[in-house]
Amino acid sequence: MYKFLEQTVDGYMTRDVRMVKRDLDLLELSEMFEQDDFNSYPVEDDGQVVGIITKFDILKCFAFAPSQMLPRYHDLMSRKVGDVMAPEFIYVSPDTRLTRVLQIMVEHRIRSVIVLNSRQKLVGIIAREDVIAALKATARN
Repeated sequence: MYKFLEQTVDGYMTRDVRMVKRDLDLLELSEMFEQDDFNSYPVEDDGQVVGIITKFDILKCFAFAPSQMLPRYHDLMSRKVGDVMAPEFIYVSPDTRLTRVLQIMVEHRIRSVIVLNSRQKLVGIIAREDVIAALKATARN
């Protein structure tokens, strides 16, 4: 377990990350989620990460109260990522310790964290599965 304390994001993050644009509609996004089996995508605009969109963000579009009429599926799914994404997001750097990532994930109940370099450019994403893999790998030693 002591070896885990030394591990950083750089050794376990996924480097090949697909990003989406603000003008992508939710129907296309939902197809990407199915195809890639991801839980979130960074949203980019002009090469910069401007938000994050998750499966949960799509579900929130369908939440309704008794005072609201039930929205139509195709109407909601034609909305754009930029309309429903979270413009505020948590990110870490490649040299962030995995213990900190684990703390962030538990505290904020999130599945993955965006990884930005010192120039604020996307270099990866670290997911729960990556942290679990690190725990397992370091437990063997």
